[in-house]
Amino acid sequence: MSGLYSLLWPFINRIDPETAHGLAIAALKRGLVPGCRPAHDPRLQQRVCGLDFANPVGLAAGFDKNAEVAGAMLGQGFGFIEVGTVTPKPQPGNPKPRLFRLARDRAVINRLGFNGGGMEVVLANLPPRSKRAGPVGVNLGKNKTSDDAVADYVAGVRAFAGVADYLVVNVSSPNTPGLRALQNKDLLIQLLDAVLVARGKAAPENPPPLLLKVAPDLTEDDIQDIAAVALEKKLDGLIATNTTIDRPAGLQGHHRDEVGGLSGAPLFAPSTKVLSDFYALTEGRITLIGVGGVSSGAEAYAKIRAGASLVQCYTALVYEGPGVIRRINRELAGLLARDGFANVAGAVGADHKS
Repeated sequence: MSGLYSLLWPFINRIDPETAHGLAIAALKRGLVPGCRPAHDPRLQQRVCGLDFANPVGLAAGFDKNAEVAGAMLGQGFGFIEVGTVTPKPQPGNPKPRLFRLARDRAVINRLGFNGGGMEVVLANLPPRSKRAGPVGVNLGKNKTSDDAVADYVAGVRAFAGVADYLVVNVSSPNTPGLRALQNKDLLIQLLDAVLVARGKAAPENPPPLLLKVAPDLTEDDIQDIAAVALEKKLDGLIATNTTIDRPAGLQGHHRDEVGGLSGAPLFAPSTKVLSDFYALTEGRITLIGVGGVSSGAEAYAKIRAGASLVQCYTALVYEGPGVIRRINRELAGLLARDGFANVAGAVGADHKS
């Protein structure tokens, strides 16, 4: 935990988590949070899906739902930002309280339910490409009351294909009824066929990379089906994983039985296992982004060795503040050097090659 954040933590910890998050967004929007970009390190640079990344550590979707602070968060040292989840229409999300800290477990449970201002708000807030210090992706979802999920995703692709650096089809949040059913093979094929056509029409000359975000709570058959579909449809990548509805033994937090998706330290092992399985099944032919429980260089490195070209974090910010990003990158660079890797790309999938 960084010095300033450690001083503020006792105060932050007494505030309702969603209120604390709102205060953080407000402070970032007003420029009240000093930037802390990591030192330039060529070992951490790479080109993935045609995009240039100064470092492989990104901000997962969920923090900046309305694209209010993408530029400010790039200034905190992230290599890339994913805004959203964005739904076509504004929606309030689920009733409060809906966000819970499990401090002893270094975890969070949320059942936010895609609360946000909708596509028009995000389009207005997105910084122009010329002013972005790194890639900014848009995570797309469906409205809770929508009767046509495919139409919602198509609308998102049409709206953002020309302005997002990459797009994510999120079919893995546990907090929107019926959403995870879209990971079923037949439904997934139908969805991807539609969004790929929409992307081609919306940005025929420069289509943004399209990735699929999956759940950690998948059966072996599910993983095999999704991997096969991703290869067949020539997806640009997979993001593994979203939050889990599982509750691992040993959780100590007072709110451990709350309904919702669990993120943070307890998600690290299961999400990394799913990531590794996807790398093995796709034989490294699809870009993978590893997310779930990353709060150190060692954890980022483990996901990279398991097959991730990029990693994301969010819950680590809750407990350590933005200084954690600089530390993760510094530790990661040291681990790459220790093991003789000249860059991140050389370490991707190393555990499958040894």
